[in-house]
Amino acid sequence: MDLIDTLRSTGAVRQFTDEPVADEVVHRVLDTARFAPNGGNRQAWRVVVVRSPEVRVALRDLYLPPWYEYLAQGAAGLTPWAPVGDRAAETAAVVAAEGLRAVGADSPGFAEHFDQAPVLLAVFGDLTRLVGTDRDLGRYTFVAGASIYPFAWNILLAARSEGLGGVMTTILGRVEPQVKELLGVPEHVALATVMALGHPVHQPTKLRRDPVGSFATIDRFDGEPFGG
Repeated sequence: MDLIDTLRSTGAVRQFTDEPVADEVVHRVLDTARFAPNGGNRQAWRVVVVRSPEVRVALRDLYLPPWYEYLAQGAAGLTPWAPVGDRAAETAAVVAAEGLRAVGADSPGFAEHFDQAPVLLAVFGDLTRLVGTDRDLGRYTFVAGASIYPFAWNILLAARSEGLGGVMTTILGRVEPQVKELLGVPEHVALATVMALGHPVHQPTKLRRDPVGSFATIDRFDGEPFGG
C-alpha cells in the first residue's frame, strides 16, 4: 500500500473474522515493527504473545471491570481517568452505572470477546531502559512512552500490510499488577498496551480527524492557527 494512504486509513479495528493468523505472519509483523524509533536505540520493549486459552480468558476477566468503569465515566460526560480528572466524579459515575455490566452481558462486544481475538500481544516497557525526562516534574508523566508507542504503532502498520487490522488498548493498565502476575512479568517492567490483531470484518478506509488548524498554532500555544 502507498504509505500516505496507509497512514490516513489505519484505524482501530475491534471486529475480526474467525480466520486464524499464522505464527509466521505475527513474526513478520514484529520483525518489521522492531525498526521503530526509540531513545538511544535501547529497544526497551518486550512482547508476550498470549496463546493459552486459559490465560486469554483470565485477561478478558481482568479487562471487563475497568471497561465498564470506562463506559460509566464516558456516559457521565467525563474523560475516563484523565490525568487531571475529578476522582470523586469518576467514582460517582461508576457507582451510578452498575447496570452497564448487565448491558455487556446482554449485548457482548469487543470487551466481552476479548479472549477470542486471533492474536493478543501484551507490550511492555523496561523501566530501567526508558528515558523519562519529565519524571521529576510532579505531574503525570508520559515522555518515556515515546520509546514504546512508536513500536506499537509500527505493529498496527505492519499488520495492515499483511491484510490484518488491530487495536491498541490500555484498559488493562488499570489492573497492571494482576496482568503482570498472570504473565510472570518482573517488577521493573511496565505494561504499555495489550494489542488485538486479526482479519478485520470491516477495514476502515476513511477516518475522521480534526483539521490541522484545530491543534497546530504558530509560535505560542495560543498563537494563530497554522494553516497549509
